[in-house]
Amino acid sequence: MSKKDFVVGLDIGTTKICCIVGELTDVSSKPNIDIVGIGTAPSSGLRKGVVINIDATVESISKAVEEAELMAGVEISTVYTGIAGGHIKSFNSTGIVAVKDKEITEQDVQRVIDAAKAVAIPLDRETIHIIPQEYMINDQDGIRDPIGMSGVRLEAKVHIVTGAVSSAQNIIKCANKAGLNVAEICLEPIASSEAVLCQDEKELGVVLVDIGGGTSDIAIFKDGAIVHTGVLAIGGSHITNDVAVGLRTPQNEAEKIKIRHGCALTSLVKANETIEVAGVGGRRARVLSRRLLAEIIEPRVEEIFSLIQREVMKSGYQDLLSAGVVITGGATLLEGMPELAEFVFEMPVKRGLPHSIGGLRDVVNSPKFATGVGLLKYGARNVAKARFPIREKNIYDKVRGSMRSWIKDLF
Repeated sequence: MSKKDFVVGLDIGTTKICCIVGELTDVSSKPNIDIVGIGTAPSSGLRKGVVINIDATVESISKAVEEAELMAGVEISTVYTGIAGGHIKSFNSTGIVAVKDKEITEQDVQRVIDAAKAVAIPLDRETIHIIPQEYMINDQDGIRDPIGMSGVRLEAKVHIVTGAVSSAQNIIKCANKAGLNVAEICLEPIASSEAVLCQDEKELGVVLVDIGGGTSDIAIFKDGAIVHTGVLAIGGSHITNDVAVGLRTPQNEAEKIKIRHGCALTSLVKANETIEVAGVGGRRARVLSRRLLAEIIEPRVEEIFSLIQREVMKSGYQDLLSAGVVITGGATLLEGMPELAEFVFEMPVKRGLPHSIGGLRDVVNSPKFATGVGLLKYGARNVAKARFPIREKNIYDKVRGSMRSWIKDLF
Protein backbone atom coordinates (compact mmCIF):
# COMPACT_ATOMS: atom_id res chain seq x y z
CA MET A 1 0.00 0.00 0.00
CA SER A 2 1.38 3.40 -0.97
CA LYS A 3 1.76 5.58 2.11
CA LYS A 4 1.50 8.63 -0.13
CA ASP A 5 -2.02 7.86 -1.28
CA PHE A 6 -3.74 5.87 1.47
CA VAL A 7 -4.12 6.21 5.24
CA VAL A 8 -5.75 3.61 7.50
CA GLY A 9 -7.44 4.15 10.88
CA LEU A 10 -7.84 1.06 13.08
CA ASP A 11 -10.24 1.50 16.01
CA ILE A 12 -9.64 -1.39 18.44
CA GLY A 13 -12.74 -1.12 20.64
CA THR A 14 -14.29 -3.17 23.43
CA THR A 15 -17.32 -4.26 21.38
CA LYS A 16 -16.12 -3.85 17.78
CA ILE A 17 -12.95 -3.51 15.72
CA CYS A 18 -13.28 -1.04 12.85
CA CYS A 19 -10.80 -0.51 10.01
CA ILE A 20 -11.33 2.51 7.72
CA VAL A 21 -9.25 3.18 4.59
CA GLY A 22 -9.01 6.74 3.24
CA GLU A 23 -7.43 8.08 0.07
CA LEU A 24 -5.73 11.49 0.16
CA THR A 25 -7.04 13.41 -2.83
CA ASP A 26 -5.20 16.68 -2.18
CA VAL A 27 -2.08 16.35 -0.08
CA SER A 28 -1.39 19.72 1.54
CA SER A 29 -1.46 20.96 5.13
CA LYS A 30 -5.22 20.18 5.10
CA PRO A 31 -5.70 17.11 2.89
CA ASN A 32 -9.06 16.03 1.51
CA ILE A 33 -9.91 12.46 2.47
CA ASP A 34 -12.15 10.09 0.51
CA ILE A 35 -13.32 6.99 2.38
CA VAL A 36 -12.68 4.04 0.03
CA GLY A 37 -13.04 1.03 2.33
CA ILE A 38 -14.40 -0.02 5.72
CA GLY A 39 -14.39 -3.28 7.63
CA THR A 40 -15.88 -4.15 11.03
CA ALA A 41 -15.73 -7.23 13.22
CA PRO A 42 -17.10 -8.03 16.70
CA SER A 43 -14.46 -7.66 19.42
CA SER A 44 -14.16 -10.18 22.25
CA GLY A 45 -10.53 -9.78 23.34
CA LEU A 46 -10.87 -6.45 25.19
CA ARG A 47 -12.38 -5.40 28.48
CA LYS A 48 -12.89 -1.74 29.40
CA GLY A 49 -10.66 -0.69 26.49
CA VAL A 50 -7.71 -2.91 27.52
CA VAL A 51 -6.53 -6.08 25.72
CA ILE A 52 -7.18 -9.21 27.83
CA ASN A 53 -6.94 -11.86 25.09
CA ILE A 54 -4.35 -11.33 22.35
CA ASP A 55 -5.42 -14.22 20.07
CA ALA A 56 -9.09 -13.17 20.03
CA THR A 57 -8.11 -9.55 19.35
CA VAL A 58 -5.75 -10.54 16.51
CA GLU A 59 -8.50 -12.65 14.91
CA SER A 60 -10.99 -9.73 15.05
CA ILE A 61 -8.39 -7.27 13.66
CA SER A 62 -7.61 -9.65 10.77
CA LYS A 63 -11.32 -9.98 9.87
CA ALA A 64 -11.91 -6.21 9.91
CA VAL A 65 -8.73 -5.47 7.91
CA GLU A 66 -9.53 -8.18 5.33
CA GLU A 67 -13.02 -6.74 4.82
CA ALA A 68 -11.60 -3.21 4.39
CA GLU A 69 -8.93 -4.47 1.95
CA LEU A 70 -11.56 -6.15 -0.23
CA MET A 71 -13.71 -3.01 -0.34
CA ALA A 72 -10.82 -0.62 -0.98
CA GLY A 73 -8.89 -2.89 -3.35
CA VAL A 74 -5.57 -2.20 -1.60
CA GLU A 75 -3.25 -4.15 0.67
CA ILE A 76 -3.04 -2.66 4.17
CA SER A 77 0.35 -2.67 5.89
CA THR A 78 0.45 0.43 8.15
CA VAL A 79 -2.28 1.76 10.44
CA TYR A 80 -2.97 4.52 12.96
CA THR A 81 -4.62 3.02 16.01
CA GLY A 82 -6.29 4.31 19.18
CA ILE A 83 -5.78 3.70 22.89
CA ALA A 84 -8.18 4.14 25.82
CA GLY A 85 -8.84 2.54 29.21
CA GLY A 86 -8.86 3.49 32.86
CA HIS A 87 -5.03 3.52 32.93
CA ILE A 88 -4.91 6.77 30.89
CA LYS A 89 -3.83 9.77 32.95
CA SER A 90 -3.25 13.32 31.71
CA PHE A 91 -2.01 16.61 33.14
CA ASN A 92 -0.90 20.10 32.09
CA SER A 93 2.72 21.24 32.37
CA THR A 94 4.77 24.41 31.75
CA GLY A 95 8.32 24.92 30.49
CA ILE A 96 10.48 28.10 30.29
CA VAL A 97 13.72 28.69 28.34
CA ALA A 98 15.92 31.69 27.48
CA VAL A 99 16.04 32.59 23.77
CA LYS A 100 19.64 32.62 22.48
CA ASP A 101 19.51 34.84 19.38
CA LYS A 102 16.52 36.99 20.44
CA GLU A 103 14.61 35.44 17.49
CA ILE A 104 12.74 32.24 18.23
CA THR A 105 13.71 29.24 16.10
CA GLU A 106 12.43 25.66 15.84
CA GLN A 107 15.24 24.62 18.18
CA ASP A 108 13.95 27.03 20.85
CA VAL A 109 10.42 25.61 20.51
CA GLN A 110 11.78 22.07 20.84
CA ARG A 111 13.84 23.08 23.91
CA VAL A 112 10.84 24.65 25.66
CA ILE A 113 8.68 21.57 24.96
CA ASP A 114 11.49 19.36 26.32
CA ALA A 115 11.56 21.56 29.44
CA ALA A 116 7.76 21.23 29.83
CA LYS A 117 7.83 17.44 29.53
CA ALA A 118 10.71 17.06 32.02
CA VAL A 119 8.44 15.70 34.76
CA ALA A 120 8.82 12.48 36.71
CA ILE A 121 6.68 9.67 35.26
CA PRO A 122 6.58 6.18 36.88
CA LEU A 123 8.58 3.48 35.06
CA ASP A 124 5.43 1.48 34.22
CA ARG A 125 3.94 4.45 32.30
CA GLU A 126 4.87 6.10 29.02
CA THR A 127 4.04 9.40 27.36
CA ILE A 128 1.52 9.02 24.52
CA HIS A 129 1.00 12.70 23.56
CA ILE A 130 2.65 16.05 24.27
CA ILE A 131 0.24 18.64 22.86
CA PRO A 132 1.24 22.35 22.91
CA GLN A 133 -1.63 24.56 24.17
CA GLU A 134 -0.08 28.03 23.88
CA TYR A 135 3.24 29.87 23.99
CA MET A 136 4.24 33.02 25.90
CA ILE A 137 7.04 35.35 24.74
CA ASN A 138 8.27 37.62 27.58
CA ASP A 139 4.82 38.48 29.06
CA GLN A 140 2.72 38.16 25.88
CA ASP A 141 0.45 35.11 26.08
CA GLY A 142 -1.95 33.39 23.65
CA ILE A 143 0.67 32.81 20.92
CA ARG A 144 0.04 29.75 18.74
CA ASP A 145 3.17 29.81 16.54
CA PRO A 146 6.18 31.64 18.05
CA ILE A 147 8.76 30.85 15.34
CA GLY A 148 10.33 34.00 13.88
CA MET A 149 9.08 36.27 16.70
CA SER A 150 11.46 38.32 18.86
CA GLY A 151 11.89 37.86 22.59
CA VAL A 152 14.28 36.85 25.35
CA ARG A 153 12.11 34.37 27.26
CA LEU A 154 9.89 31.62 25.79
CA GLU A 155 7.31 29.79 27.86
CA ALA A 156 5.13 26.86 26.70
CA LYS A 157 2.01 25.32 28.21
CA VAL A 158 1.51 21.70 27.13
CA HIS A 159 -0.97 18.89 27.75
CA ILE A 160 0.71 15.55 28.49
CA VAL A 161 -1.14 12.22 28.13
CA THR A 162 0.37 9.09 29.70
CA GLY A 163 -0.70 5.45 29.67
CA ALA A 164 0.41 2.06 30.96
CA VAL A 165 3.39 0.74 28.97
CA SER A 166 1.91 -2.79 28.91
CA SER A 167 -1.43 -1.64 27.44
CA ALA A 168 0.24 0.26 24.58
CA GLN A 169 2.61 -2.66 23.93
CA ASN A 170 -0.28 -5.16 23.81
CA ILE A 171 -2.14 -3.05 21.22
CA ILE A 172 1.00 -2.86 19.04
CA LYS A 173 1.63 -6.60 19.55
CA CYS A 174 -1.92 -7.45 18.40
CA ALA A 175 -1.55 -5.28 15.27
CA ASN A 176 1.89 -6.79 14.50
CA LYS A 177 0.55 -10.35 14.89
CA ALA A 178 -2.17 -9.42 12.37
CA GLY A 179 0.59 -8.41 9.93
CA LEU A 180 0.30 -4.63 10.45
CA ASN A 181 2.76 -1.90 11.41
CA VAL A 182 1.51 0.78 13.81
CA ALA A 183 2.56 4.22 12.56
CA GLU A 184 1.31 5.93 15.73
CA ILE A 185 -1.00 5.40 18.71
CA CYS A 186 -3.51 8.18 19.37
CA LEU A 187 -5.69 8.72 22.43
CA GLU A 188 -9.24 7.88 21.29
CA PRO A 189 -11.04 11.09 22.47
CA ILE A 190 -8.40 13.16 20.63
CA ALA A 191 -9.06 11.09 17.49
CA SER A 192 -12.85 11.46 17.86
CA SER A 193 -12.47 15.24 18.24
CA GLU A 194 -10.72 15.33 14.83
CA ALA A 195 -13.83 13.76 13.26
CA VAL A 196 -16.77 15.47 14.97
CA LEU A 197 -15.68 18.91 16.29
CA CYS A 198 -15.32 22.08 14.24
CA GLN A 199 -12.73 24.80 14.95
CA ASP A 200 -15.37 27.27 16.24
CA GLU A 201 -16.44 24.82 18.94
CA LYS A 202 -12.82 24.29 20.02
CA GLU A 203 -12.30 28.07 20.24
CA LEU A 204 -15.47 28.75 22.26
CA GLY A 205 -14.95 25.84 24.65
CA VAL A 206 -16.52 22.40 24.29
CA VAL A 207 -16.65 19.00 25.98
CA LEU A 208 -16.40 15.97 23.71
CA VAL A 209 -17.89 12.83 25.27
CA ASP A 210 -17.24 9.57 23.39
CA ILE A 211 -19.23 6.71 24.96
CA GLY A 212 -18.09 3.39 23.55
CA GLY A 213 -18.69 -0.20 24.64
CA GLY A 214 -16.20 -0.35 27.52
CA THR A 215 -15.11 3.24 28.20
CA SER A 216 -16.39 6.81 28.21
CA ASP A 217 -13.73 9.18 26.86
CA ILE A 218 -13.64 12.92 27.58
CA ALA A 219 -11.76 15.74 25.86
CA ILE A 220 -12.19 19.42 26.81
CA PHE A 221 -11.14 22.19 24.41
CA LYS A 222 -10.79 25.93 25.11
CA ASP A 223 -9.29 28.67 22.91
CA GLY A 224 -8.56 26.10 20.19
CA ALA A 225 -6.38 23.90 22.43
CA ILE A 226 -7.01 20.71 24.35
CA VAL A 227 -6.95 21.47 28.08
CA HIS A 228 -8.19 18.24 29.69
CA THR A 229 -8.60 14.57 28.76
CA GLY A 230 -9.92 11.64 30.73
CA VAL A 231 -11.11 8.05 30.34
CA LEU A 232 -13.76 6.45 32.56
CA ALA A 233 -14.02 2.64 32.62
CA ILE A 234 -17.80 2.62 32.08
CA GLY A 235 -19.73 2.43 28.82
CA GLY A 236 -22.42 0.82 26.70
CA SER A 237 -21.61 -2.74 27.83
CA HIS A 238 -22.72 -1.76 31.37
CA ILE A 239 -26.11 -0.72 29.96
CA THR A 240 -26.35 -4.07 28.11
CA ASN A 241 -25.52 -5.95 31.31
CA ASP A 242 -28.25 -4.08 33.20
CA VAL A 243 -30.77 -4.97 30.46
CA ALA A 244 -29.69 -8.67 30.56
CA VAL A 245 -30.13 -8.85 34.36
CA GLY A 246 -33.30 -6.73 34.50
CA LEU A 247 -35.13 -8.56 31.70
CA ARG A 248 -33.59 -12.00 32.45
CA THR A 249 -32.32 -12.50 28.91
CA PRO A 250 -28.91 -13.55 27.45
CA GLN A 251 -26.26 -10.85 26.84
CA ASN A 252 -26.42 -11.08 23.02
CA GLU A 253 -30.23 -10.73 23.10
CA ALA A 254 -29.96 -7.85 25.58
CA GLU A 255 -27.61 -6.03 23.15
CA LYS A 256 -30.11 -6.49 20.29
CA ILE A 257 -33.03 -5.27 22.46
CA LYS A 258 -31.00 -2.24 23.62
CA ILE A 259 -30.14 -1.26 20.03
CA ARG A 260 -33.61 -1.90 18.60
CA HIS A 261 -35.90 -0.68 21.39
CA GLY A 262 -33.72 1.09 23.97
CA CYS A 263 -34.50 4.61 25.18
CA ALA A 264 -32.51 6.66 27.68
CA LEU A 265 -35.48 8.78 28.80
CA THR A 266 -38.62 7.07 30.16
CA SER A 267 -40.82 10.10 29.46
CA LEU A 268 -40.27 9.64 25.69
CA VAL A 269 -41.83 6.12 25.71
CA LYS A 270 -45.58 5.66 25.21
CA ALA A 271 -47.36 3.61 27.88
CA ASN A 272 -48.82 1.07 25.43
CA GLU A 273 -45.55 0.17 23.62
CA THR A 274 -44.41 -3.46 24.06
CA ILE A 275 -41.29 -5.50 23.20
CA GLU A 276 -40.61 -9.23 22.85
CA VAL A 277 -37.87 -10.60 25.12
CA ALA A 278 -36.15 -13.95 24.44
CA GLY A 279 -36.00 -16.34 27.40
CA VAL A 280 -32.89 -18.01 28.91
CA GLY A 281 -32.12 -21.72 28.41
CA GLY A 282 -34.94 -22.49 25.99
CA ARG A 283 -37.68 -20.74 27.98
CA ARG A 284 -40.33 -19.16 25.80
CA ALA A 285 -40.22 -15.49 24.86
CA ARG A 286 -42.18 -12.93 26.90
CA VAL A 287 -43.90 -9.69 25.91
CA LEU A 288 -42.99 -6.79 28.21
CA SER A 289 -43.61 -3.04 28.31
CA ARG A 290 -41.00 -0.91 26.51
CA ARG A 291 -41.25 1.53 29.40
CA LEU A 292 -39.79 -1.14 31.71
CA LEU A 293 -36.73 -1.30 29.41
CA ALA A 294 -36.37 2.50 29.55
CA GLU A 295 -36.64 2.39 33.38
CA ILE A 296 -33.66 -0.01 33.42
CA ILE A 297 -31.55 2.03 30.97
CA GLU A 298 -32.21 5.57 32.27
CA PRO A 299 -30.51 5.27 35.72
CA ARG A 300 -27.34 3.78 34.21
CA VAL A 301 -27.09 6.46 31.49
CA GLU A 302 -27.73 9.16 34.11
CA GLU A 303 -24.92 7.66 36.23
CA ILE A 304 -22.51 7.72 33.23
CA PHE A 305 -23.33 11.39 32.53
CA SER A 306 -23.01 12.26 36.25
CA LEU A 307 -19.51 10.71 36.40
CA ILE A 308 -18.53 12.66 33.26
CA GLN A 309 -19.97 15.85 34.79
CA ARG A 310 -17.82 15.26 37.89
CA GLU A 311 -14.73 14.90 35.65
CA VAL A 312 -15.61 18.18 33.87
CA MET A 313 -16.00 19.97 37.22
CA LYS A 314 -12.65 18.53 38.37
CA SER A 315 -10.98 20.09 35.30
CA GLY A 316 -12.05 23.59 36.42
CA TYR A 317 -13.39 24.57 32.97
CA GLN A 318 -17.11 23.97 33.62
CA ASP A 319 -18.09 27.67 33.35
CA LEU A 320 -16.01 28.36 30.22
CA LEU A 321 -17.66 25.92 27.79
CA SER A 322 -19.81 28.18 25.59
CA ALA A 323 -20.24 25.53 22.85
CA GLY A 324 -21.65 23.03 25.36
CA VAL A 325 -21.30 19.26 24.98
CA VAL A 326 -20.90 17.04 21.91
CA ILE A 327 -21.71 13.35 22.50
CA THR A 328 -20.54 10.63 20.13
CA GLY A 329 -19.72 6.92 20.12
CA GLY A 330 -21.94 3.88 19.51
CA ALA A 331 -23.76 4.06 22.86
CA THR A 332 -25.07 7.58 22.08
CA LEU A 333 -27.30 6.17 19.30
CA LEU A 334 -29.86 5.37 22.01
CA GLU A 335 -33.02 7.46 21.72
CA GLY A 336 -33.20 10.22 24.34
CA MET A 337 -29.43 10.43 24.96
CA PRO A 338 -29.03 14.16 24.04
CA GLU A 339 -32.13 15.12 26.05
CA LEU A 340 -30.93 13.32 29.20
CA ALA A 341 -27.41 14.76 28.75
CA GLU A 342 -28.85 18.31 28.61
CA PHE A 343 -30.69 17.64 31.87
CA VAL A 344 -27.52 16.39 33.64
CA PHE A 345 -24.96 18.86 32.20
CA GLU A 346 -27.30 21.90 32.13
CA MET A 347 -25.64 22.87 28.82
CA PRO A 348 -26.62 22.57 25.14
CA VAL A 349 -25.90 19.04 23.85
CA LYS A 350 -25.70 17.67 20.31
CA ARG A 351 -24.91 14.27 18.83
CA GLY A 352 -21.60 14.43 16.91
CA LEU A 353 -21.23 12.87 13.45
CA PRO A 354 -18.04 12.57 11.36
CA HIS A 355 -17.75 15.47 8.90
CA SER A 356 -15.43 16.98 6.24
CA ILE A 357 -14.87 13.66 4.44
CA GLY A 358 -15.69 12.41 0.96
CA GLY A 359 -16.11 9.05 -0.76
CA LEU A 360 -18.25 6.53 1.17
CA ARG A 361 -19.24 9.12 3.77
CA ASP A 362 -22.82 7.75 4.02
CA VAL A 363 -21.41 4.44 5.27
CA VAL A 364 -19.51 6.10 8.15
CA ASN A 365 -22.13 8.77 8.91
CA SER A 366 -22.75 7.49 12.44
CA PRO A 367 -21.38 8.29 15.92
CA LYS A 368 -20.05 4.71 16.21
CA PHE A 369 -17.47 5.43 13.48
CA ALA A 370 -16.25 8.73 15.03
CA THR A 371 -13.02 7.24 16.45
CA GLY A 372 -12.19 5.31 13.25
CA VAL A 373 -12.69 8.38 11.03
CA GLY A 374 -10.80 10.53 13.56
CA LEU A 375 -7.79 8.19 13.48
CA LEU A 376 -7.89 8.43 9.68
CA LYS A 377 -7.88 12.26 9.78
CA TYR A 378 -5.16 12.27 12.45
CA GLY A 379 -3.01 10.00 10.25
CA ALA A 380 -3.69 12.06 7.10
CA ARG A 381 -2.53 15.24 8.88
CA ASN A 382 0.69 13.52 9.97
CA VAL A 383 1.34 12.26 6.42
CA ALA A 384 0.78 15.78 5.04
CA LYS A 385 3.17 17.29 7.63
CA ALA A 386 5.85 14.72 6.78
CA ARG A 387 5.60 15.37 3.03
CA PHE A 388 5.17 19.15 3.15
CA PRO A 389 6.85 20.58 6.28
CA ILE A 390 5.30 23.92 7.20
CA ARG A 391 8.72 25.46 7.94
CA GLU A 392 10.19 24.85 4.48
CA LYS A 393 9.40 28.40 3.31
CA ASN A 394 11.15 29.92 6.36
CA ILE A 395 14.35 27.98 5.63
CA TYR A 396 14.40 29.23 2.04
CA ASP A 397 13.79 32.78 3.27
CA LYS A 398 16.75 32.54 5.65
CA VAL A 399 19.06 31.16 2.92
CA ARG A 400 17.92 33.90 0.50
CA GLY A 401 18.49 36.56 3.19
CA SER A 402 21.98 35.21 3.97
CA MET A 403 22.92 35.20 0.28
CA ARG A 404 21.63 38.75 -0.18
CA SER A 405 23.73 40.08 2.72
CA TRP A 406 26.79 38.13 1.46
CA ILE A 407 26.44 39.67 -2.04
CA LYS A 408 26.07 43.15 -0.45
CA ASP A 409 29.33 42.60 1.49
CA LEU A 410 31.13 41.50 -1.69
CA PHE A 411 30.13 44.50 -3.79
